[in-house]
Formats: sequence, structure tokens, C-alpha cells
Amino acid sequence: MSDLSSPVTDPTTPSLIIITGLSGSGKGTVLRSLEDLGYYAVDNLPVGLLPTFASLIKESPSIEQAAIVVDIRGEKGLGDLPEVFLQIRDQLETVLVFMDCQTNAVLRRYSETRRPHPLGEFANLRESIEAERVRLAPIRELADVVIDTSQFNVHELRDYVHARFGEGAEQPPLRISMTSFGFRHGVPDTSDLLFDVRFLPNPNYLPEFRHLTGLDPGVAEYIRGFPQTEEFIQRITELLAYLIPHYIREGKSYLTVSFGCTGGHHRSVMIAEEIAQRLRDLEFIVNTHHRDTARPV
Repeated sequence: MSDLSSPVTDPTTPSLIIITGLSGSGKGTVLRSLEDLGYYAVDNLPVGLLPTFASLIKESPSIEQAAIVVDIRGEKGLGDLPEVFLQIRDQLETVLVFMDCQTNAVLRRYSETRRPHPLGEFANLRESIEAERVRLAPIRELADVVIDTSQFNVHELRDYVHARFGEGAEQPPLRISMTSFGFRHGVPDTSDLLFDVRFLPNPNYLPEFRHLTGLDPGVAEYIRGFPQTEEFIQRITELLAYLIPHYIREGKSYLTVSFGCTGGHHRSVMIAEEIAQRLRDLEFIVNTHHRDTARPV
């Protein structure tokens, strides 16, 4: 299942949007965003009431579009959601949206909000998240739209929903993040594509560059001065320019490309910045994030 795909005739203007997915993935934000767009919004509706609710929407002269959240809080009937969804879709233009998120991102969000997980019977939060993921797997497979919110903040998710479901909506643009990191500090778990640039000469061994980063013009010029640097940048830019349109056609909403060197201060930073700029020149939306530049050398 791609990040964003839909078999319905007109996925931008469904009569009913059913939102489900992992706890902590942003379902509430999506519901409120759809309410801002004029959808009649209902949170935590029991699955057993879905057919009745759909019938009311179909017959109501005042409600043209509605959005509801159905999730693990109504666990008792959640297993019936696939059958109920297919039943409703035969009668009403309905889209099933599944909200997904990487486990580490969910853990971070729960740590910030200090809210209990709905599956509190498990020994720890990670076990609860993974148990919920297993229980929701059949529903995810059935979803028309899957949104991975691992890299979204609240504002970006709201903008994404407005772009996806707003009036005259089109496929939202792919957001690309160029991330630099140091292998000694671990690989970023949000990476979609990862490249190792430790084959390039290391400015860290030069005293004048050691305490600088790849953002410094002198460091960047030093790294750029080796023929393999330019060839690598050119080849990776061409590869990404080829891949990105395919990701867009598949409905991917966010792409993280990571470049790693030893400490994450010099080579990976310079390469991420250079390739990001070349992709911007090709009119892609790109930002950069340098994870480890603030760490001690």
C-alpha cells in the first residue's frame, strides 16, 4: 500500500471519511482539520453505529460531508470495521484513512503529552504500540489513504489535510528532507534513502577545519575539491531526480534522504546542502536537517 492512494472516483470530495490508525499518529488533528474544511466531525464513534450514521448522512439535507474517528478506544467492535466499511462504501462515497507513524515518533509524542496509551494492560508503552499495530494491520491493508505522520508536525499535517481534501484539492507536493548525521551516533530511523559518504577525504583531520562544519565555505570548498565529490553529487542528484517523480505518482507525502559520515559535522553536512540546492533548482520542495552538528567533535 502506498502512502497515499485511493480507488474511489473522486477522492478529494468524499461524502464520508473514516479515520483510524495508531494512537498518537494525529487522528485528532486530521479530524479537526477536516472540520475546518466544513466536514461534520465525530470522534470515537462505535463501529456498530457506522451504518446508521452513514444512512443519516445520505438522507440528511444539511450534512453533505462528514468525518469520523474510529480507533482502538472502541476495541470491542473494531474487528468488524473492514466488513462494515465495505458495506457502507456500496451505499455512500466513503474513504478510509489510516494514520500511521513510526514507533519511536509515537513514543516521543506520548512522552511529551504524558497521556496513557489505550492498551494500558501491556507492560510498557512500546509493547502497547506494537500490539495496537498488529491489531490494526488488517484495517491498514484495506485503507484507501495511508498517511505516515512520523515527519509531520501539527501544522504540516493540517496543511497536508487541507491540500488533500480541500476544495479543488490536488495531490499535495512531496516534501523532501535532506538529513546529515554521524554513524558514530546511530542511523536516523526515519530514513527512506541513506548514503554513506565516509569514502570522501575527512576535513576533521585538518586543525583549521576540525571545529567547523560543512556549512563553512572553507570546509565545503575543501570537500568539493576532490573529483569524487562532484561525481558523487552529480550521480546522486540524477538518481533522486529520477526517483522523486515516481514517489510522487505513488502518492508518497514525505521523503527523507540521509547522508552519513563519521561524526556528522563535515562531509555529510556539505553533501546534504549541495544536493538539496540542486534539487531546489529542479523546483522540488527541499529542507535540510543536520542532526549531529551540535554534538562535540
